[in-house]
Amino acid sequence: MSILPVIAAVDGSDDSLRALDWALDAAHRRGAPLRVVHVRQYATWAQTDVLVAAEPDTGEDPVLEQARAHLQGRAYAVATEYVGMEGVPGAALPELGADSQLLVLGSRGRGGFAGLLLGSNGVAAARDAGCPVVVVPRPGREVHGEAPAEEGPRVVVGLHVDSPDDATLAFAFAEAALRGARLQAVASYPWPVQTWAAAGQMMPMVIDEVSIESETRVLADGFLAPHRGRHPEVRAETHAVPGDAAGNLVAASAGADLVVVGRHRRRLLVPARMMGSVTHAVLLHAASPVAVVPPSPPAG
Repeated sequence: MSILPVIAAVDGSDDSLRALDWALDAAHRRGAPLRVVHVRQYATWAQTDVLVAAEPDTGEDPVLEQARAHLQGRAYAVATEYVGMEGVPGAALPELGADSQLLVLGSRGRGGFAGLLLGSNGVAAARDAGCPVVVVPRPGREVHGEAPAEEGPRVVVGLHVDSPDDATLAFAFAEAALRGARLQAVASYPWPVQTWAAAGQMMPMVIDEVSIESETRVLADGFLAPHRGRHPEVRAETHAVPGDAAGNLVAASAGADLVVVGRHRRRLLVPARMMGSVTHAVLLHAASPVAVVPPSPPAG
């Protein structure tokens, strides 16, 4: 059985070359081939199909030639192919996920508005691809939070104790194992807790924060337990913290190798794929690369 490739989407921008570097390292760690893909944008008036062609590079695509030159002489001996496509990148890139184990792209490509923190192709791929998608940010993003207490490689994963997803945790543990990194599982809980009172006023509940933190930690440890059993080599730490989940994950991204977040499941009344507000906020603001993992298929 052949090993599915790691795909790097390139468009000639510096952002995509940073993603290419990340994808090369990921392919090396996985013992997987690397596929470098350039989706050539249709002219606006001709955008009728998602994809016209997917074929090996014939040396006529300057973007792929740039990528080839960028990788030339690298120490990693990774089998690499270069593929040119024609179509609408925002639609074609998610389709690549059906034939890959990982799709990697930069936070912004060529032609986007200068003020955007995340391009439309990144949003589409993270929302729709059938495989995990890693978005590599531009360097220099500043986040507010405490410096990590311990140096060394670190993978951060967001854990929602009300609706945990096994696929997200499995990916995070596997990535930490590949990197020889410790895993920081961030489980957020709301604080202060408030409830509705008469006349529509919000009133704080008389409740002990220590109890909420303890319950959150116990629940989180329970969800992590089977993954700790499968990856005894990974030191997994549970961080039960008050406040906004997205803010806590962004703060934890400082100095991290990767932040792993899940994507929402499809809902009965909302059949379209959804990324979720926390995932979207982390993609916009995290200082480290962010992996967005599709949800586990429903049981039964």
